[in-house]
Amino acid sequence: MQVLTKGQARRLAVMAQTGLARSLYPVHTPLDGDVVFAAATGRKPLADPLLGLSELGTSAANAVARAVARAVFAATALPFGTAPASWQDRFAYQISK
Repeated sequence: MQVLTKGQARRLAVMAQTGLARSLYPVHTPLDGDVVFAAATGRKPLADPLLGLSELGTSAANAVARAVARAVFAATALPFGTAPASWQDRFAYQISK
């Protein structure tokens, strides 16, 4: 058994960024600042360093993609006339029909 090392935490963040690629287009452009950080408490060991990290990274990517989707769905437009419409403003009526 071993805890999540610094290298494994870095790999976890790389894997979690897959969630950004699933939910944002374009992703990783020069000015957008999209980044994922990972941290570990060292309290719960991985039973298998490879399989455990793979499962953790898969879950992290799914969580990031879902978080982005939920944020877009829940967002409201900014309160000024030239602000773009929110997702709810543009599509909620079509979905509720």
